[in-house]
Amino acid sequence: MTTPRILLLGGHGKVSLLLTPKLLSRSWDVISVIRNPAQKPTILSAAPSTPRAGNLSVLVTSIEDVKSTSDAQKILNETKPDWVVWSAGAGGKGGKERTYAIDRDAASYFIRAAVNTPTVSKFLLVSAMSIRRQKAEWWSDEGYAFVRKVNEEIMPDYYKAKLAADEVLTVLGEQRREKDPKFQYVILRPGQLTDGEETGKVSLGKTDARGSVTRADVASVAAELLETEANGWFDLLGGTEGMKEAVERVVKEGVDSREGESIEVMKKDLAETV
Repeated sequence: MTTPRILLLGGHGKVSLLLTPKLLSRSWDVISVIRNPAQKPTILSAAPSTPRAGNLSVLVTSIEDVKSTSDAQKILNETKPDWVVWSAGAGGKGGKERTYAIDRDAASYFIRAAVNTPTVSKFLLVSAMSIRRQKAEWWSDEGYAFVRKVNEEIMPDYYKAKLAADEVLTVLGEQRREKDPKFQYVILRPGQLTDGEETGKVSLGKTDARGSVTRADVASVAAELLETEANGWFDLLGGTEGMKEAVERVVKEGVDSREGESIEVMKKDLAETV
């Protein structure tokens, strides 16, 4: 594959706007999905003005209107992507119903459709570091207490919605890989997001339970991971390791932040997920 076509869901989000030029600068083609046609000029302005940049197109459609795997499949059939990137979300707007409709349901529909589309070879989902069932063995008790407070008291619906989508991709991604080992799924799990400048210095893989990272660094790591054979969960915070070196390390060492989470439990619950 010389020029992958990437379907970027949630194209007007802050991370997506930072990610778009990074993808295009690699000569990759991007189809950015937005819900509001008024956002189109902002998307197009994110394209780098270099002769080797990939092609950028915009699809105006509401992810919130995706109510089935069939609806998601129609969008995949229309856009014909090689890779899918999910960086969409309700963003806390519209109450818990909208959170479940987008962060759980629509995400799960696109995952199911993509995994069942043979020509889609990668799926990258932007999630959050706190989204897991068990305490990671590398977390401190204090850090885990903070995560539990966020998941159980501050944002319980967001936690449940994101956990469902993450686990759908994990289970179905692993099943696809049993038949097609070249298929890759990546769940990028940043800590608290900030709007600071890109630092190029990160902590990637098995990180502390608390911390922050700039959206610009999240975008850079996402683009770098797409260039590799990365597979699995990757927690991300700001840190001291060079971004490229960190990505190379976790891929070479087979680091997977899913360690400690039971895929059998995920499979058991999958039948109850949309």
